Amino acid sequence: MLELGLHDADRLVTVAHALSTRARVDMLRLLGGKPMNVVEMAEALQLPVSTVANNVKVLEAAGLIDTELVPATRGAMKVCSRKVADLHIALDMTGSSPAQGLNLYEIDMPIGHYSDCEVHPTCGIASESGMIIREDEPASFYHPKHIGAQIIWLREGYLEYLLPLEVPAGADIAALELSMELCAEAPGYNNSWPSDITLWVNGVEAGTWTCPGDFGDRRGRLNPPWWPDGLTQYGQLVTWRIDGQGTALDLEPVSEVNVSDLQLALRPSIRVRIGVKPDAVHQGGLNLFGRQFGDHGQDIKAKICYSVTE
Repeated sequence: MLELGLHDADRLVTVAHALSTRARVDMLRLLGGKPMNVVEMAEALQLPVSTVANNVKVLEAAGLIDTELVPATRGAMKVCSRKVADLHIALDMTGSSPAQGLNLYEIDMPIGHYSDCEVHPTCGIASESGMIIREDEPASFYHPKHIGAQIIWLREGYLEYLLPLEVPAGADIAALELSMELCAEAPGYNNSWPSDITLWVNGVEAGTWTCPGDFGDRRGRLNPPWWPDGLTQYGQLVTWRIDGQGTALDLEPVSEVNVSDLQLALRPSIRVRIGVKPDAVHQGGLNLFGRQFGDHGQDIKAKICYSVTE
């Protein structure tokens, strides 16, 4: 989440300018699905390539997207990915005390630090330097070296994480937000391979995302050199938000589960499970990316908005 206020006037003006045209907003919407090059965006939006290229510069200067030059059939092409999933602009700077406004608690959980799992092949774990376990051996998921994972894949089952919740006693939790880079799991890769990936929080099924594929048409921009071509390369950065209104996935409502259903204030941790159900319509597995794999340099990121009454 990018948070801006009147104290950061120059950055606020730059970002507001970047969002001031429909074309640039449409480009950000496209990049929420997956990284794209300039030509792909021009074709999708039916705009001249030169127009899209100029708008890419504006979005990049505002810190809303990342770009990377990758080899192409002729020379190189610029691949763009969205850098910011959420934007919050605070215009009222007086509500900064705990009694008046919301506080934010954040934690990053490395993907290898799962506390429980159930895994079925195809499956595996790799770090930035090589394979951690032999592929397709579910029992090896409990090897102590799993904490070094930077990419984890499984065809069916789940990974579960125990996230510490360090907020003051009696805090009123308004929202939980979870973001991670994910895609489906196919043999090798298959960009058209849907998978129903479900999120549970404290045992409550919050919602399901149907990922369109297992992406491998180009290298992930963060992947280490040893990782072969022809395998999964990158995912999509997805964000679940659970608040008083229900659960949304990338701002689109997916269920009526709200933050009170999670009973977050009753325990000092949050149990987060991500997986593919045995009865899922699309049992396409999942890949979960760490900060040194894929396109987005992050692990599992949790944000909790809360207030405290004095």
